[in-house]
Amino acid sequence: MSGSERVLTGIPGLEEMLNGGFPRGRVILLVGGPGTGKTIFSSQFIFSGIEQQNENGIYVSLDESQHHYLKEMSAFGWNLEKFEKEKKWIFIDASPIGDKDPKSKTERLTIGRKNFSLSNLIERILSSFKEIGAKRIAIDPITSLVFQYPDIIQRREAILKLIETLAETGATSILTIELKSSGLERNVQLEEYLAHGVIILQTIQVGNSSTRVIQIEKMREVSIDPQIRPYRITERGIEVYPKESVF
Repeated sequence: MSGSERVLTGIPGLEEMLNGGFPRGRVILLVGGPGTGKTIFSSQFIFSGIEQQNENGIYVSLDESQHHYLKEMSAFGWNLEKFEKEKKWIFIDASPIGDKDPKSKTERLTIGRKNFSLSNLIERILSSFKEIGAKRIAIDPITSLVFQYPDIIQRREAILKLIETLAETGATSILTIELKSSGLERNVQLEEYLAHGVIILQTIQVGNSSTRVIQIEKMREVSIDPQIRPYRITERGIEVYPKESVF
């Protein structure tokens, strides 16, 4: 396990739980409820990679327009527009928000549309990957993709195709998805079996207060700290406290 090449996450405290970082080239599933910071986490991973590791990144949004996304991320001081101009970062807008021409190729990337094509979305990701030599990819959230395929067999095939494509690029990738059931005795979701690593973000009740907690459920090639640890969303992004106990 110690011999695998690692990728720094850019999340303070998380490296310690991972004993060095994400295994390079793997696809990590980030599962979290509303307000737990899934978009912040995945964006922080991409931003820190560009700024600190010189690793170009791609961000695929299936839920939010680029305008709204950039406005929200600027609150953390992340100048992604600068990286976009420097050809270090690409935003792929596959969200249903905004006016798009039904006859255009872009429309076939739009999740929720009848003519949505997963193959077109994958083709766009691969072309962007080659264009900037990306080392990191984030897709947020694949919940929308799950709804696109209500049949569980088709859904599994679609997600598996996406994961295999990302893995073949050699980039380290994060997929985010909504947590269907919270609590320590929650049900495991289908997507957790398919990803190479799984991280859970939850808000739980501890005494009289709510606490945000993180747990590494699994991570191939890496010896992990599987304990539930607290984290905070600060003005600099997400910070994990690997030495603190929740209970």
